[in-house]
Amino acid sequence: MSELSLGNVIAFDNFDNSGTGQDFDYRDFFENGAVALHLVSAEGVILHANKAELDLVGYPAEDYVGRHIAEFHPDPDVIEDILDRLTRGEKIARYPARLRAFDGSIKHVEITSSGHFVDGKLINTRCFTVDVTDLERTRSELRRKDSTYHQILDALPVAIYTTDPHGTITYYNRAAAALAGRDPEVGKDKWCVTFKLFTPDGKELPHDECPMAIALKENRPVYDQQAIAQRPDGSLFPFRPYPTPIRDETGDLVGAVNMLLDLTDSQRAEEVRHHLSAIVESSFDAIVSKDLNTNITSWNHGAERLFGYTAEEAIGRSVTMLIPDDHQDEEPRILERIRRGERVESYETVRQRKDGSQVPVSLTISPVRNAVGQIIGASKIARDISTARESEYRIRMLMREVNHRVKNQYSVILSMIRETNKRAENPAAFERQVRERIMALSRSHDLLVMGDWKGVTVFELLLSQVKPFGDEGRISLSGPAVILSPNAVQYLGIAFHELATNSAKYGVLSGNQGAISVRWDVSGSGTQRVFQLTWAETDGPKVQTIGQGGFGTVVLKRVAPEAVGGKGSLDYGDHGIVWTLEAPLISVEASIAAET
Repeated sequence: MSELSLGNVIAFDNFDNSGTGQDFDYRDFFENGAVALHLVSAEGVILHANKAELDLVGYPAEDYVGRHIAEFHPDPDVIEDILDRLTRGEKIARYPARLRAFDGSIKHVEITSSGHFVDGKLINTRCFTVDVTDLERTRSELRRKDSTYHQILDALPVAIYTTDPHGTITYYNRAAAALAGRDPEVGKDKWCVTFKLFTPDGKELPHDECPMAIALKENRPVYDQQAIAQRPDGSLFPFRPYPTPIRDETGDLVGAVNMLLDLTDSQRAEEVRHHLSAIVESSFDAIVSKDLNTNITSWNHGAERLFGYTAEEAIGRSVTMLIPDDHQDEEPRILERIRRGERVESYETVRQRKDGSQVPVSLTISPVRNAVGQIIGASKIARDISTARESEYRIRMLMREVNHRVKNQYSVILSMIRETNKRAENPAAFERQVRERIMALSRSHDLLVMGDWKGVTVFELLLSQVKPFGDEGRISLSGPAVILSPNAVQYLGIAFHELATNSAKYGVLSGNQGAISVRWDVSGSGTQRVFQLTWAETDGPKVQTIGQGGFGTVVLKRVAPEAVGGKGSLDYGDHGIVWTLEAPLISVEASIAAET
């Protein structure tokens, strides 16, 4: 490219420098400046490069100028992003990139560039390139040393973490995460790696008042402090922190490092023991310790409540005093397992109270070891399972009752299928009639479930069976509050369904004339009380009957009445039918009826 064209490209010409009276040669500044500079066309082709640029990449001008800039970038996505941003009119400042030099080496650079536009059209871009290879090498070395430093800290068995000067956690080792029972969020969590903090006397300690916070706020080490931390699982551990500020070469605070010394197994062991003793004493379960000779060595309040002996009465005596005569062979087997170091889990048996009564218990027994790991006894937790046994019994009884009721349901369904099959005109009619009758039975069952199988009122049952047919306003219901037994609900529900179905096909509910009246009452006294119910249709269409010998007739005349120990009659008038039922109240009413 000629000097003239270069001047045209970069618009640099000799001109008077703002009144100084001196010319300034910008071409000389471009060519011989210390900073690498190149021009790139809108298409990405290198238009010109100064001497510093050519020295940086090691290419002669003829091998560099005229080629696409992307050829010298080993990272295509980087140069593509740079060109796209410049094309959009953005300015690039210290954009990190890599260049491939003539000798094949990679140069780390920072690019500062902007576009030259004329009438909104990009003409070229002007790029300053700063070689930061040495700086990047130094950074890599620092990262390597930092990695080595972190590997050393990660290998240490003591909890260590660091923060920035504002208390935000910048690093923690695995021992710190294990001690805290959690993985802190680097760059987010502040002051301490622990979940919650408490003072030695149990008061909650805010994180921004912990020793690490004080060390950073006051720029001094904080030693001779103790605290208690809580893990997310609720467990507690005492520790001693050693927060120490970190300063740079000028003495400015740049962060802090903290080491957490777990005191659980050292000088705080006694305090922890007292804490655990308090837990044992407050436990509702019986917790008893014994030596290998079966002698009781500790006895909590739970044991006193369960077995009736005070601690003074029990400690020193053999634990066999709690074992009934027919279970005495259990203790030698338990001790044999304890001596082998085994734990006895959830062993259900029977134990004897001070008053001689027996109580079912679940035992959990663990070996107790001394400081050198020798087994010296056992710790036994005994839980009263009387309530659990009673619950199991009630569940078994309930399952038997459910089984009984399901069998009743099966009997009713099988009866419906059998009778429907005898009289169905075709398979489609059979399928429809069975489905409708099972749905009727289902509606009755739903009422029983909502009432916990204690029964359903006559009114509720009638309403649930006639509602699917609509026009409930033409049906009047009256009678005393009688709660039907589950058995009566199932069979009378089917009867009401058959009556409503017939009415919808041939009777009052099939048109707009007539009414249905359902009345029930109780007469008599004592065990001779009788339940009476009448379904009467009046002023409806001329009766087509339910059909002599049909399923509905069988249900209304025989199945439903016999199920409640009563009698049923079905009469046909010119414009309606009348069904009456009489049955002993004891067979119908839930409160006094025995469910079958």
